[in-house]
Amino acid sequence: MLRQLYVKDFAIIEHAVLELGAGMTVLTGETGAGKSLLVDALLLLSGARGDAGWLRDGAERAELAAEFDLPADSPLRARLADLDLDESSGPCRIRRVLRRDGSSRAYLNDRPVSLSLLRELAAGLIEIHGQHEHQALLEPASQLALLDAQGRHEDALLRVRESSRRIRELRAELAAVNRSGGTGDARADWLRFQLDELERYVPAPQAWQELEQEHRRLSHAGDLSAGAELALDRLAGEREEGASRQLTRTVNELARLAGLDPRIAQALAPLQAAVESVNEATHALERYRDQLELEPGRLAELETRVARVVDLARKHRCATDALPAHAEALRVELQGIEQSESRGRELAAAIAASESEWRQAASELTRRRRLAAEQLGRGVEAVLPELGMAGGRFEVAFSAPDPDAYSVSGAESVEFTISTNAGQAPRALRRIASGGELSRISLAIEVAALDPEAVPTMVFDEVDSGIGGAVAEVVGRKLRALGELRQVLCVTHLPQVAAQAHRQVVVSKGPADGAVRVQVEVLDDRSRAEEIARMLGGITITEQTRRHAREMLRAAEAAPVARRQA
Repeated sequence: MLRQLYVKDFAIIEHAVLELGAGMTVLTGETGAGKSLLVDALLLLSGARGDAGWLRDGAERAELAAEFDLPADSPLRARLADLDLDESSGPCRIRRVLRRDGSSRAYLNDRPVSLSLLRELAAGLIEIHGQHEHQALLEPASQLALLDAQGRHEDALLRVRESSRRIRELRAELAAVNRSGGTGDARADWLRFQLDELERYVPAPQAWQELEQEHRRLSHAGDLSAGAELALDRLAGEREEGASRQLTRTVNELARLAGLDPRIAQALAPLQAAVESVNEATHALERYRDQLELEPGRLAELETRVARVVDLARKHRCATDALPAHAEALRVELQGIEQSESRGRELAAAIAASESEWRQAASELTRRRRLAAEQLGRGVEAVLPELGMAGGRFEVAFSAPDPDAYSVSGAESVEFTISTNAGQAPRALRRIASGGELSRISLAIEVAALDPEAVPTMVFDEVDSGIGGAVAEVVGRKLRALGELRQVLCVTHLPQVAAQAHRQVVVSKGPADGAVRVQVEVLDDRSRAEEIARMLGGITITEQTRRHAREMLRAAEAAPVARRQA
């Protein structure tokens, strides 16, 4: 229950504190006094977006605060505890600050929270019915939302939405697979041809290196043979200048001289090692020369293979050593195309399963919606006679949209239809021409659809506009009856509604210190009768008007007793 509303530097309100209690409270006052501004403040405290336009002239910031009593066993208190926002058994405090630069901050129990979280949590504290809400009821989407809210179809609607989402995602993936597979056959044939050619002529990286080495060797076999022969001749030829012979003679001479001077033996050991190295090199060259073959046939074969690889590299616009990686990329692409047909079958089966799930969930949702529609129809038709439309009929018309749409909202759309006079066929609510009639019908729907256990506080901002007389008194009685179950706050200009309240607050404005100031005053019995008389009589208030006002208040007090006795 809303215990207190605090408003500072908000629009034309410099400072106001509204203390509230249980039951039905009405806010009355002249047009433009600022009554609806208090509802606007509650809207902002419920998470509506705000800006600097709400600030009072000359103020740097506006501050709004509300304090709610919250039972210890309330599900909302458990939710606050989960978010570390609980204040044990104390009240729940919401505060909102709007600044001149357009920024705003929201706080719950003195801790900063986001607007989205504030909206979620405030929805469990307060429900606000705006003065133009009946216009929203003309839209089929709003009618469907009201029907689902009244029937508490959240779980069934969630299953429908999830199935619809899966269908859209799977269909999108299948469309992508089909787009890629539209030219898949031709592309796959081309890839197979390219891969066959690459696999036939392009060796593995290590094999390609060996092939290149062999090709270089055979291409230069003549030079290699001649070079080996020349080296052998220089190392061990029959000529005197052959390295092996010269080194051998030098070693022999130094060995003789070492007998004359031992110090010369220091040069002898390295030269002996050199002789051995030259001899080993000579033997290696002889073996290489003997094994070297020109193999002109093999060379021609290798030249053909190398030329083919070079041509393929030019064809695929890459280096020869990059051809194996290119072939692997083509292989992966081909596998993807070959798998797309299989994936398409998998997706088609998944879509069929999701469509079946959607139809089952939508069928259950339709069943529950029809039950809720019957219940709503009975509730509205029970209220219509009290609102001056005896014999009126209210029905919810169901129509099926595109069956292949698998809509997130279910298998049908709905439209509220009404017959305000006996014997007339129901027509769509949006075709009702009379504004007053539309207001009464919308109120009947709202009263019938209200769930008094949904939130502890309900706010009505001039939802009774366009009606008057006995109908206005009936509306007031229903709001008072609702106030006996839940806290009700109502902004009204109708004395018939105001008289039904458990308490009355008057909002007024006037000059003070060169500016306009708004005042909020809770009325006692005497001043309340005077305010009801003002609402009845206008500028001139007679004693007869005052008596009428007092009679209205006494009748309102007596009515609940009669209802309880009944």
